[in-house]
Amino acid sequence: MYKLLFTILISTFLSANNPKPYAALGDIIFNNVEKINSLQKLVLYKSYVKDISEYVLEVENTKKKGFLLELNKAKITNKEYLIKLRELSKTNDYFLRSIRSNYKKSMDTDNYALFSEIINCGLIDIKKNKDEIIDYYYKHQEDIDARGVIESLLAEDTKLKALKDAQKKRSKNKKIQEEKEVKRIREIDRKAQEDLEIKLQNELQDKELSH
Repeated sequence: MYKLLFTILISTFLSANNPKPYAALGDIIFNNVEKINSLQKLVLYKSYVKDISEYVLEVENTKKKGFLLELNKAKITNKEYLIKLRELSKTNDYFLRSIRSNYKKSMDTDNYALFSEIINCGLIDIKKNKDEIIDYYYKHQEDIDARGVIESLLAEDTKLKALKDAQKKRSKNKKIQEEKEVKRIREIDRKAQEDLEIKLQNELQDKELSH
């Protein structure tokens, strides 16, 4: 019964969290593993299918050990766990460098299918590369499948454009109102000046007549 409850506890941990020991390093590995696993679907990474599968399995096993370590039930030490995380980190970093390199290569060679696959794999910093992705898409939009990331970026771009247009319109309306107000004040000043001049002329004429 205890073993069953312990298994359920570990399963709950695995589905909801990452182990706390060395989380700064572990979170990067555990959060990226599913994205790296998805690379098996890319033609470019077909030769890495076995390596990726083995890596994913290692990450899952290490994650379990991390939770056991957190619960003081692990058969490995903190040092051994950290060494394993560092090994996995090297593989994680390798795939990140590879995907970034192929992202650039896809644009340099106008490999539109690869470009779409890479930006949708989750391993490219979309926020950082947003402008570059959008610019490249607009140049080759007839050849690029916009579904996924590009579709989202275009929707954001449309909303941003609408917001900017609305702000521009409000600014223009405000400027028009300010110009109208300035014109109104100037007209009041002009009328007051004319009235004053007429009054002074009348007073001057009255004085001349009285003499």
